[in-house]
Amino acid sequence: MSSSDPSQTVGVNRSYAIRTYGCQMNVHDSERLSGLLEGAGYVRAPEGEEEADVVVFNTCAVRENADNKLYGNLGRLAPAKTRRPGMQIAVGGCLAQKDRDTILKKAPWVDVVFGTHNIGKLPVLLERARVQEEAQVEIAESLEAFPSTLPTRRESAYAAWVSVSVGCNNTCTFCIVPALRGKEKDRRPGDILAEIEALVGEGVSEITLLGQNVNAYGSDIGDRQAFSKLLRACGAIEGLERVRFTSPHPRDFTDDVITAMAGTPNVMPQLHMPLQSGSDTVLRAMRRSYRQDRYLGIIEKVRAAIPHAAISTDIIVGFPGETEEDFEQTLHVVREARFAQAFTFQYSKRPGTPAAEMEGQIPKATVQERYERLVALQEEISWEENKKQVGRTLEVMVAEGEGRKDGETHRLSGRAADNRLVHFTRPDEDVRPGDMVTVDISYAAPHHLLAQGPVTRVRRTRAGDAWERRTAEQAAPQGVMLGLPGIGVPAPLPATQGCAAG
Repeated sequence: MSSSDPSQTVGVNRSYAIRTYGCQMNVHDSERLSGLLEGAGYVRAPEGEEEADVVVFNTCAVRENADNKLYGNLGRLAPAKTRRPGMQIAVGGCLAQKDRDTILKKAPWVDVVFGTHNIGKLPVLLERARVQEEAQVEIAESLEAFPSTLPTRRESAYAAWVSVSVGCNNTCTFCIVPALRGKEKDRRPGDILAEIEALVGEGVSEITLLGQNVNAYGSDIGDRQAFSKLLRACGAIEGLERVRFTSPHPRDFTDDVITAMAGTPNVMPQLHMPLQSGSDTVLRAMRRSYRQDRYLGIIEKVRAAIPHAAISTDIIVGFPGETEEDFEQTLHVVREARFAQAFTFQYSKRPGTPAAEMEGQIPKATVQERYERLVALQEEISWEENKKQVGRTLEVMVAEGEGRKDGETHRLSGRAADNRLVHFTRPDEDVRPGDMVTVDISYAAPHHLLAQGPVTRVRRTRAGDAWERRTAEQAAPQGVMLGLPGIGVPAPLPATQGCAAG
């Protein structure tokens, strides 16, 4: 195991790297892991995983080959571990929760295995493994403390995830998440709003409310309208410019949520609502508690209340028993809903889920052919919907990154209010991530919009100021910056099949 050099106190002069797989929950958990490690004195490794003193794999268990990915990466690091005995490797997240008894058998050079409910123990477990020179495995069966009470190291200063709940009460037959993250636990509204207000005070101007089933918020605290009330309360927070949420479940999508979205100016005209299948037969087999008519009815109501809303979704192709007629029903919903974007997945077995044992598993070639037809249809619709944006004037929040250069033209990128990606010409005036620019859309592609003309307005923001401060502090001597609030959310993360996907 790791070296027991007494000069190596917890984290001091030690570097770390975190590799994250999976959904938004995993990404947000990795922010907390970074915050915990930096609070214990570790610093982020600039060189990459093989040169880091501690490598943490925050895993996902929702894909059939998730374990192959993990063990492949662990095997790749084995020579580095042999070469550097003081190096430590930790495995956490959903796969660690599921495979607690097998990880060390397959990869005995791992130092720490921890679960989804006890990420706060990572620094202690690393130190214990180092001192005792033996692997530490700790998997809590229930949540020890709501993760948002843990320190967080966010990646940029202008936007942030804010968890409203953890866990899920649904029993979708394709999904293992409830078994790994437990039943839904809601935070108190006052705690959520206090976190948002603190973030805004530090310069954040965009927040994304996050939950495994975000609009079921309130079921644990006995208030069926808690989510719509939370959206309205966000509208009263001065300095908070953009509010988003992901991912809602159609079962819990009530009229009061639509009214709150439409009537709260800083709630963005964007909705990501997983469909999974357009077939009532398949939805029944999936244990999805809505049907095609219910889903399309929600879309109709959202569009009536918020005409310019961009709606995206998740779809699974090739669920066991899916017939050609079932698949045609999915294509029908896609044509009717006219999604701005769809994250499409070929069904893959998950050990431990009812669907993995179902009869009627679809041949790979059939799944592939249906998948390609779905993607082609959605590409066509996405392009048509984006073309409707040409000629509109949009306010865009500048995203992080250097942008790209087309010939002699330097471009930056950002997100419009409806979360569409917009590329625009770099203005003469200095702009920073988190600042807002107003542009005229002149061209549309299936996955982005382009403003080829000049920026018509630049609005410098407190979020841009916060990004500037963070950049300056990161450039300061090592050890000065132990993490600042704000995580860049320049693009929506695809909700991995069945995880944070409603």
